[in-house]
Amino acid sequence: MSSTSLTAGVRILGTPAERHDEILTPEALDFVARLDAAFADRRLEILKERRRRTGNLASGTPLDFSRATSAVRADPDWQVAPPAPVLLDRRVEITGPPDRRMAVNALNSAAKVWMADFEDATAPTWNNIVGGQLNLLDAIERRIDFTTLEGKEYRLGSDLATIMVRPRGWHLLEEHLEIDGRPVPASLVDFGLYFFHCAQRQIDAGHGPYFYLPKLENRYEARLWNDIFLFAQDLLGIPRGTVRATVLIETITAAFEMEEILYELREHSAGLNAGRWDYLFSLIKTFGHRTDFQLPDRAAVTMSAPFMRAYTELLVRTCHRRGAHAIGGMAAHVPSRDTDANTAALAKVRLDKEREAEDGFDGSWVAHPGLVPVCRKVFDGVLGDRPNQLERTREDVEVTATDLLSVRRIAAPPTREGIRSNIAVALRYFDAWLRGSGAVALYGLMEDAATAEIARVQIWQWLRHDRVDRSTVIDLLDAECAALEAEDSQARVLDAREVFVDTALSIRLPAFFAPETYSRHLVRLATGPVTA
Repeated sequence: MSSTSLTAGVRILGTPAERHDEILTPEALDFVARLDAAFADRRLEILKERRRRTGNLASGTPLDFSRATSAVRADPDWQVAPPAPVLLDRRVEITGPPDRRMAVNALNSAAKVWMADFEDATAPTWNNIVGGQLNLLDAIERRIDFTTLEGKEYRLGSDLATIMVRPRGWHLLEEHLEIDGRPVPASLVDFGLYFFHCAQRQIDAGHGPYFYLPKLENRYEARLWNDIFLFAQDLLGIPRGTVRATVLIETITAAFEMEEILYELREHSAGLNAGRWDYLFSLIKTFGHRTDFQLPDRAAVTMSAPFMRAYTELLVRTCHRRGAHAIGGMAAHVPSRDTDANTAALAKVRLDKEREAEDGFDGSWVAHPGLVPVCRKVFDGVLGDRPNQLERTREDVEVTATDLLSVRRIAAPPTREGIRSNIAVALRYFDAWLRGSGAVALYGLMEDAATAEIARVQIWQWLRHDRVDRSTVIDLLDAECAALEAEDSQARVLDAREVFVDTALSIRLPAFFAPETYSRHLVRLATGPVTA
């Protein structure tokens, strides 16, 4: 890796590539450095609080709605800011990494929103991070059109999705960028570069700087983001309240603080989203030591499970009570040429979206442009000409702490196929991630980091509670390694196997697979695919 200093105290360790200088300007880096100086220490406090609370829950402290914030929940009068005009109708949102091809396809997909995902759908190579910023800038400037070597043209149309950006979570550092000898929080890099280059451009285009916030665990983390928005807006002379942000409720602790999270972000809030796979990952990570929190095969945990119904219905009720959008979960099916398989998969997607629309969600996520018409048709049928259904306040919903934690009601032992499937998916995802791809089509589904997380923590939990023996897991892992090597001679099988063993078979469960894997494979990650 190279080392370049462009502004006082800032060093770029990542390998430079074409047009990186358009993003990594001295002014942009100075903006990121100001964010770092103001908020890096508070990030460390938040991570310390996460560890403290995790320890308390592991030692038996019950998880419940906070008595300290009961007044916030009881106050009937406060509301979040009205939706930004271009975010009034969000009936279909498409997600994916900010690579050039995805950007064009997503923006042209007829979805209302494209979430450009620097987090779960992006492997953090330096080229992916900086190239993704370039692609967003080019898309806003309408200069992203290109033609592949095979002659296929990608051109922006006239009716484009609104861009929302998901920066990486607080647990991650950007080790390709240092300030005063220490890596910068990845969240501040992703947010800061986009905000500096694109906030005013988006405002001039009639949109604005809009974001999705991942992995929040409590109200204090929402408060931190709100303070960052205020600081950034003031620094660039942008009116307060211009930013809008949707929070993904994808941790079990955040599910107990939905109203508090909306309250902390109320002048910048654009609602909440039900991040289902990360939510299950968080549930196992938090309570994996307990025998009464053992989930069955991943495929058997549907959104109709009582504890998942409680989670989504509470989300809708909370959002609509406060005037905020409620956005549903991901449909990850990748359309195939197998007509029968495709018909069956689309039927499942339709049923899932029908449940969400009937429950009161204002829109939902898809991972592939081919799913946009299915999702849109379902929500069109419920919404009609209305942009949303914020008026459905779901006063009929009453959710208790017991409801959110009633995992035992679907408990079942893992099957051999469920164990094998988790190993196969996690191994292949780790291989793709190490080679620079964060969103991967596997077995008919578009998988991202959330999938690998739930797959590997399930294996860890089943081993911990003797639901499967280690020798069986090793045998299946070896078989999948051999299969992967046969499928792709370029696969990094040994590295992917090492990541799996370290993150799924260790005595101590790592909180996330990415931080240590990123550091260990940093040099090789720096040479990932160029996306701009």
